[in-house]
Amino acid sequence: MKTTVFWLFLIAITWWYVTKEDKVILGAGVRVTDAPYQSKIRGIKPFQFKGSKITPLANIDLRAKVLSKENYSFDEGAKISPVDLALGWQNMSDEDVLKNIEISQSGRFYRWHVNKFPIPRNEIQTQSANMHMIPASSIVESAFKKIKKGQIISLSGYLVRVDTGSRHWISSLTRKDTGAGACEVIYVNHIDIVN
Repeated sequence: MKTTVFWLFLIAITWWYVTKEDKVILGAGVRVTDAPYQSKIRGIKPFQFKGSKITPLANIDLRAKVLSKENYSFDEGAKISPVDLALGWQNMSDEDVLKNIEISQSGRFYRWHVNKFPIPRNEIQTQSANMHMIPASSIVESAFKKIKKGQIISLSGYLVRVDTGSRHWISSLTRKDTGAGACEVIYVNHIDIVN
């Protein structure tokens, strides 16, 4: 009897630990006022990284709220991009807005659902995005492991095209597109957790 209770307790604790949501609550109010900043790239040629050819397309600097985080270990892109972040800025960084939006990630996509729009649909679509992150170093990769839903982060790097054999990932170069192909693919040189 004691052995059964012990194992049930151990299973319950393990289940809670694995399924608990690691989340930071900052409170209502717009936390990030500016959209990601993108600029033309100059003088940076394609380079090899982890068996893939990386072609920088634009510089990107952003500050954003982490709406969701999804780690990948087994899909085809996991070797080069082990994490996707769904990020929000402007009204999509306001927890008073976000409490009315159900957000999820899977299969390299970011999805949202509302029962009633807290802000116009266009703002949800253009003030948030799913981003495939390519850590440029082990230091950057370690920083990604510490990121929690709800935090504000800042990062800089390149929007890129990735060529691996027959697979091609091409970053979106606008924050105004939606659907398949609208994700940003970012080679991240630097990342900070702001709060």
